[in-house]
Amino acid sequence: MQVHEFSVIADGLDPTADDFESRFYEAGCDDATISFQRGVIILDFAREAETLEAALASAIEQVSKVGARVIRVEPEPLVSLSEIAQRSGMTRAAISLYASGQRGAAFPSPVARFTSESPLWNWADVAAWLEKAGRLDEPEVKKAKILSSFNDHL
Repeated sequence: MQVHEFSVIADGLDPTADDFESRFYEAGCDDATISFQRGVIILDFAREAETLEAALASAIEQVSKVGARVIRVEPEPLVSLSEIAQRSGMTRAAISLYASGQRGAAFPSPVARFTSESPLWNWADVAAWLEKAGRLDEPEVKKAKILSSFNDHL
């Protein structure tokens, strides 16, 4: 068994209810830290399971069981250049060179905020590109793809 760390973002429950936290605990989310920020419920899991898919599926099922609506799972699928650098262990300058086409070829295009000074990229696409460039290990790419797939289905 491995321990998989991820967050489930949900809404639909009153965080001031007396039984707010105990409902999650009783549903099996005793391996999560629960917080309420910016209008959403955030459950940070450290879930033991054979696979990430199994960990995510069981967490989503348990969160839904208490009546919450699961919005998405994180780490966030949309990333800035700074977040790409952080997740890949590279410098922001190196990532900027890749994104601008000055180093490497065919870096993925942003998927949101194209015209702003802070565009966003799909982490699964960038992770796959970084793996092909020899800059990221396959398990990280697989995790990015799994999280992206779960979010697509939510």
